[in-house]
Amino acid sequence: MSSRALRRLKGKQRGQEELSIEDLNLNEAQTVDLQEEEEEQGEAVLQPAKTSNNRKAKKNKAQKNISNIYELIGDAENEVEKSLTDEDIGVKQQVDPDASRDDVDETDRQPTDLNNGEVTKKKKRKKKKKKAPTADPQEDGAGDDIDAILETIEKTNGLSHQNDDGVTFDSRPVLYVEHRNLNPETELKRYFGARAVLGDQRPRQRQRQFHRSTWMTFPKDTWPRFSKPGISMSLLETRNGLQYFTFEHNRDYQQVQFKFLDAVESMDPNNIVVLLQLNPYHIDSLLQLSDVCRIQEDQEMARDLIERALYSFECAFHPVCSLTSGTSRLDYLRPENRAFYLALYKHMMFLEKRGCPRTALEYCKLILSVDPDNDPLCMLLLVDFLCLRCREYSALIRIYEEWEVHRNLSQLPNFAFSVALSYYHLSLQEDCPADEGVKLRQKSDKLLQGALIMFPGVLMPLLDLLTVQPDSAVSSHAYFGPKSQMDQPPALAQLVALYVGRSHALWKEAPVLLWLEGNVSEVLRRVDAQDPQVEDCLNKRKTRYQSAPRNIHRHVILSEIKEATATLPLEVTTQPVMGFDPLPPLDSVMAYTRPERQISGASNESTLSLFFRSLLPNFNLQGGLRPEDNQEVARAGRELNQEVNRLMVAMRDMLANIQFQEPPREDNPDRDEEEWD
Repeated sequence: MSSRALRRLKGKQRGQEELSIEDLNLNEAQTVDLQEEEEEQGEAVLQPAKTSNNRKAKKNKAQKNISNIYELIGDAENEVEKSLTDEDIGVKQQVDPDASRDDVDETDRQPTDLNNGEVTKKKKRKKKKKKAPTADPQEDGAGDDIDAILETIEKTNGLSHQNDDGVTFDSRPVLYVEHRNLNPETELKRYFGARAVLGDQRPRQRQRQFHRSTWMTFPKDTWPRFSKPGISMSLLETRNGLQYFTFEHNRDYQQVQFKFLDAVESMDPNNIVVLLQLNPYHIDSLLQLSDVCRIQEDQEMARDLIERALYSFECAFHPVCSLTSGTSRLDYLRPENRAFYLALYKHMMFLEKRGCPRTALEYCKLILSVDPDNDPLCMLLLVDFLCLRCREYSALIRIYEEWEVHRNLSQLPNFAFSVALSYYHLSLQEDCPADEGVKLRQKSDKLLQGALIMFPGVLMPLLDLLTVQPDSAVSSHAYFGPKSQMDQPPALAQLVALYVGRSHALWKEAPVLLWLEGNVSEVLRRVDAQDPQVEDCLNKRKTRYQSAPRNIHRHVILSEIKEATATLPLEVTTQPVMGFDPLPPLDSVMAYTRPERQISGASNESTLSLFFRSLLPNFNLQGGLRPEDNQEVARAGRELNQEVNRLMVAMRDMLANIQFQEPPREDNPDRDEEEWD
């Protein structure tokens, strides 16, 4: 059988076999005899093409003229191998006689001819190479097991631990942010698959222009061409292992910012559109116009504008700044940094509404890690909701246990109820052992009862939004009745309304309601038995929650939850609230100030001119724009905004006190009962 037929039977293709030094030392006579023998044997089995033989002849002729220094090394190695082959056969027979029997039989069958001997040695060498992979499946299996173990170790990072309740935690920083989780496509691929998410995007990416690599957003082909808008980031100081950065505006960007403030005071969105056409990556214009588009229910355009603002910020990052490391800080007192907070928050809310709660949680941790001590947007009122949405129960419990000591998270209604709900969901997981499930269930009951005793005003509004009719024993009890809601301090009422309005959908499942019902009955029993914890929680509610800080008011305004915005105090609702900077800090650190406009002296105007000005404030008899017109418009806009806010507060109070009564029905015996059938 020819060597080509042997290669086909062995599953090898031409050119894959390893070349040896002996093949290079064959003379022309041996090459010709070998080709003739292969042709005679090939006619009986297969008919190889003549072109292949010609190629072999050319190949062997070319190999004859090879002269290489390393051939001496190869010849020496081959001589050593040949001298050891006989010794290896003897050792094989002593260790494993059955395994070496085939090799010994082959050596007995070798012919005495020199040429044939070299050919058979070559075939024997190939056969040994073929037998070697027989042990590969076990080695491959072991390699697969090692890869699986390494993947598991890499996934868990080998640093997970458990708390006293048996909940497994990851020992990375509690606010650790992963780059891949900042991309919503990662979560969408997990839900729908990569083909459904990236089906139409792959061919387009080949034709895209070069853009800077970013993590938060990716540039789109529909965006204007990016050019540096004039924003940069600088490192202020490094203290206690933390790096404090700030964004800076150059002179050109400051002039654009002044024009933007003029456009806002004009109360005309078209002026912002014109400014954005000239400066397509101006941050505050993008934020303000995004709010306008969202009010007009153009969600796609609103989200696109926020992504463009984030891209502009990320392109201005300092080379040392790493938001995922948890060591970078941005001070909210500086107006240049506030837009970055707001852009991240608005992008996070769009992701949550889009159905990507895991990605939204990553952005929530990112905002919290930039300034965890002050928390200017009060993200602690939102992180529990996102953890429950994406079923990251262990992450929420870890935040609660690590920050309870210095942040008193149990005094927030959202954490008091959400942590209990997290323990309840963990007790129902399939991979949870039975004994640990019982412990987690007891822990969840204890926490939920403590939350109901501390915040009794949560139950009735929660059941009302869930359209659940409470039991008469619950609704008629004084502890959960209307008195519990009326006796709440204003700040506590605001926190309760915010939590109920945002998280009521998490309690609508039937098993959760049954669990809630059982614990409510137990709380009523403890109240009737005069449990000392009830009196203690009552004293805490009276002494605490007297006034909410400014960051909670800012969070309520950004959340736009109507149940919570109705509880804002008058000093907040009567002042103008701008979408690009809601409730700025009172002690802001200004890098530059807006120049004051020059007010011209009183001009001698005629009576007719004053009459037309009373009808049309922008009228000017001489033509041209009066310098004090902009200030008058701004002052009128502020007064109008205050009046509208006062009117909205009065309407809320009026609508809250309206009670609809059905008119008395008068039975008419003469009416035909079948006329409406």
